[in-house]
Amino acid sequence: MTVTREQVEQAAVRIDGRVRRTPVLRVSETVTFKLELLQHVGSFKPRGMFNRLLAAKEDGSLTGVGAVTASGGNAGLAVAYAARELGVPARIFVPQNAPAAKVARLRTLDADVVQVGSEYAEAYAAAVVASEESGALFAHAYDQPEVVAGQGTLGLELLEQIDGFDTVLVAVGGGGLIAGIATAIGDRARVVSVEPELAPTLARALEAGGPIDVQVGGVAADSLGARRIGEIAFEVAVRQNITPVLVDEAAITAARQELWREYRLATEHGAATAYAALTSGAYKPAADERIVVVVCGANTDLGTLS
Repeated sequence: MTVTREQVEQAAVRIDGRVRRTPVLRVSETVTFKLELLQHVGSFKPRGMFNRLLAAKEDGSLTGVGAVTASGGNAGLAVAYAARELGVPARIFVPQNAPAAKVARLRTLDADVVQVGSEYAEAYAAAVVASEESGALFAHAYDQPEVVAGQGTLGLELLEQIDGFDTVLVAVGGGGLIAGIATAIGDRARVVSVEPELAPTLARALEAGGPIDVQVGGVAADSLGARRIGEIAFEVAVRQNITPVLVDEAAITAARQELWREYRLATEHGAATAYAALTSGAYKPAADERIVVVVCGANTDLGTLS
């Protein structure tokens, strides 16, 4: 599987009016934030899920049975939101340790929430079975062409919103977002993947020459906890020569607190991971390197910010 720039452009047309064109915030002479945490339901995920469901509606594979997905939270929120907007049911499988704030939000979107297992892989297996048994459309959290193409619309926006940039820092879990952005941007800028040291799915896949299962954990595991990088993301990472960077737990926590303290951006740990590459020095930019940091999610417990 792969995704092309043409598919991203088609996705942009398909989801126009369904998602927000999120703003950018210049925070220094060389650093700009892409505020994707302001997207519907608090993350970038509706871009891909609207594209998946709308494409399926066009070809007749989205029926009244609705859609099903597995998610640590944000993909589920996006499917629930898109399904509600399109008038079909949504059934969301999440791990039992999914954040309470995300589970509660799912229920406010009229989704049928099923909590299974202790990590994403177990919820995923249950969701696949449910889709096969019910005939519901399966929407993968990150490894379907329509999903990746939808996420890539964020990259198209960056090209329109910012007059030149050199590097984009993107947090990686399953890889749908970075694959879409890298496809949209092409050779116009470097794309850097940032992962927690305790969930290095893309970094380990690049070392091994292909996607492999890795142990995942840590503060960002609720949103960056995919055990294996997506096939599409791996293909794009190799094709686009994506640079991998790892950050530790302390760096992620400190970056999240700084985003709140200095910019009043309430982010989940996964969304702070890209910024942690800068604040910790894990990524060292060249002099005058123009950097975009994608701040991708806001579904967090506000009581943990200070």
